[in-house]
Amino acid sequence: MKVTFYEDRNFQGRSYECMGDCGDFSSYMSRCHSCRVHSGCWMMYDNPNYMGNQYFFRRGDYADYMSMFGMNNCIRSCRMIPMYSGSYRMRIYERDNFMGQMYEMMDDCDSVMDRYRMSHCQSCHIMDGHWLFYEQPHYRGRMWYFRPGEYRSFSNMGGMRFMSMRRIMNSWY
Repeated sequence: MKVTFYEDRNFQGRSYECMGDCGDFSSYMSRCHSCRVHSGCWMMYDNPNYMGNQYFFRRGDYADYMSMFGMNNCIRSCRMIPMYSGSYRMRIYERDNFMGQMYEMMDDCDSVMDRYRMSHCQSCHIMDGHWLFYEQPHYRGRMWYFRPGEYRSFSNMGGMRFMSMRRIMNSWY
């Protein structure tokens, strides 16, 4: 897994090669306006320490990713998403702390409202796999990366309301 970040658009200026998680680029470069993902899938963040808005990148060239994704700030940190080849399974809950209606999912869901008649979910338990959650139906809007674990409350995630979910598949690598 490897990504190269460049200070300027079109892969110009100083560069920084990354092969794993990096919580803060500032010691390597003052800004980042383009990147080349050589291999793997990555979540990019517009703040240090994996904070702020999240953006999903897979193998490819991103000569001007800020325009492409409509970003206001450049990438400040990144997290490598490990390959996963098992089954996918999670439970979503209507309310915080795993309360209210619960549904178990093992595949993508383009609208929790259409499938489950839930206006949104407020907590989840990811048992297997890596997932992307989106704030709008049909995998649109801001996204958030989830790996296996318990997520008791989404209220501390900048007011995100998740309306669709998708598995990060090996074929994306």
